[in-house]
Amino acid sequence: MGKSRFHRLCVPLLRLTASFRRCRLSKRTLLVAAVCALYWGVVVLHVGHSERHRDRKTGGDKYRHTRGLYHLESGGDHPQTAAGFVVPTRSNVVYITLKAKRLKPANIRGTIRPKLRRKARRNKSAHSAFTQNKVDTLGQDAGQIQRNVEAKTSWRESRDVDYKSLDVNQDAETESHGSSIRIYSQRAPPWLSQQDVKAMRFLADAKVLRIREVSRGGDSPSLLIFEAHRGNGTAGYSGTISSPVDTTEVFAFHLDRVLGLNRTLPAVSRRFRFIHDAQPCPVVSWDASLYPEGLAAGRATVKLTWGDYQHSLKQRCWLKNISPKPESGCSTIHHYEWSKLALFDFLLQIHNRLDQSCCGFRPRQEDVCVKLGHHAQCADKDHIKLANIIHRDYDSRHLVFTHNKGFFDRNEDNLDFRLLEGIKELPEQVVSVLRSRRLREKLLQSLFLDQTYWESQGGRQGIDKLIDVIEKRVKVLLTYINAHGIKVIAMNV
Repeated sequence: MGKSRFHRLCVPLLRLTASFRRCRLSKRTLLVAAVCALYWGVVVLHVGHSERHRDRKTGGDKYRHTRGLYHLESGGDHPQTAAGFVVPTRSNVVYITLKAKRLKPANIRGTIRPKLRRKARRNKSAHSAFTQNKVDTLGQDAGQIQRNVEAKTSWRESRDVDYKSLDVNQDAETESHGSSIRIYSQRAPPWLSQQDVKAMRFLADAKVLRIREVSRGGDSPSLLIFEAHRGNGTAGYSGTISSPVDTTEVFAFHLDRVLGLNRTLPAVSRRFRFIHDAQPCPVVSWDASLYPEGLAAGRATVKLTWGDYQHSLKQRCWLKNISPKPESGCSTIHHYEWSKLALFDFLLQIHNRLDQSCCGFRPRQEDVCVKLGHHAQCADKDHIKLANIIHRDYDSRHLVFTHNKGFFDRNEDNLDFRLLEGIKELPEQVVSVLRSRRLREKLLQSLFLDQTYWESQGGRQGIDKLIDVIEKRVKVLLTYINAHGIKVIAMNV
C-alpha cells in the first residue's frame, strides 16, 4: 500500500520533470514534488538502517559461539590488541593451549618459612656453640650432669636422670627455632581437635624436668617417661618416649585422626639431647586411665585367644547395647571396635595385637615373633593369645590403639590378611575417606604440622613414599571388600 501511494505521488513529478522546460511549474505542483522527495528520503533511510541492523545481528550470532569457547577455555578474558578485540581467522573455532597447574594440598604452601626463622637457621651454628658453652659451665658445677654428658648413657642405663639444670639450653633452642608444631593458618585441620593440638604442642615444646625409666615388672617392657611443666608451674608425667625406630607411632596418630577413628593417643617426634644420641624419638601422650591400679599392675587389657576372638565376632557382642549372655564368651569390647582395629592394623600392617605370632604372613628371621619362637605356635591357631588389647578404666567398651609399630616395607604379596579374618562389616566413615582419593592430601597437611617428624623422614619426598605404601594397601583393601562382600555400615558408637 505504501509503495502504490509512493508511485501515485511520484508519477506526476516525473511527468513534470519531462516537461520542465516547456511549461512553468505551479505552486501546487512544486508542493507535491517536495512532499514526494521528502517521503522518498525517509523510506530510503529506513530501508538502509534495517539492512545494516540485520547484518550486524547476523555477525553477532556468527561470533557469539566463538567468544563462548574462548570464555570457557581461558577463564573469561578475551584476546585483545592495542586496536581492540582480535577476530579469529576461523569463525567458530578457537584453539587455546593452557599449561596444566600443579596439584598441591592447600596447606603445603606453608612450607615457606618466615624470614625470621630463616635468619634463626643461619645463626644456628653460632647459637649452638654458645649454648654448648653454657652446658659445659653447668656441667663443671654439677657433677651429675657432667657424667651424663661424658658417658652419653642410654635410657636403660640412666634410671633417673635430672634434666632440670639443662632447661636453659632447651629454652635457648625454643627461642631460636620456635615450636616444632607448625600451624601457619588460623586453625588446624578439622580432623584434629583442640585437645589434640594442645597435646601436640605440649609434647613437643614442654620444658623437661627429668626423664625416668619405670619398670613394670614381669615380661612387660619398661617405660621411659619424661616429666614436664604443665603450664601452671606443677610437674607430672607427660609422655612416654619410644625408640627412634618406632616412628610409626607418629604416622599412626595422624592416620587415625584423618580416618576419623580417634583411637590413638597424640604423638609427636622430639629430640632429647642425652637420649638415643639426640635422634628424633616418638613421644606419646601419657594417659593414666590406662593404668587403673598403677604402673606395676599394668594396663587395663582384655585377655582373649584367637578362638575366643573369632567366637565373639560371631556373637556380635554389645550390639545395640544389648547385654550378652554370660555363656556367650563376650568380652567388654563393643563389636564394632574390632572392625575399626582390623582396618587400622591392616593399613599399617601392625600384627602385634591380633597376630603377634606372625601366622598371616611370611616373617623374616630378624622379626621378634621368629626370635622368640612365637611363629612355631601357628600350628595351634585357636590357642594363640591376642596382645595389647587395651581400654581405658572408665570406658571398657572402646579400644585404645597403643604401641602402633607398623611396617612400610611389606609388599602387597605378603600382607597379613589374617588381620581381617572374621570381619564382616567395616565403618562407613572410614571407607568413604579411603574412596574419596583425598587421603594423600589430608595426610600431607596433617603430617606437615610436626616439623621434626617431617624432616626426619626426608621431607616431602620421604613422606610421599610412605603415603604411596598406604595408598597401595587401600586399593588392596577396597578390592578385598568387594570380593568378600564386606558390608560398609555406620558405626557411630
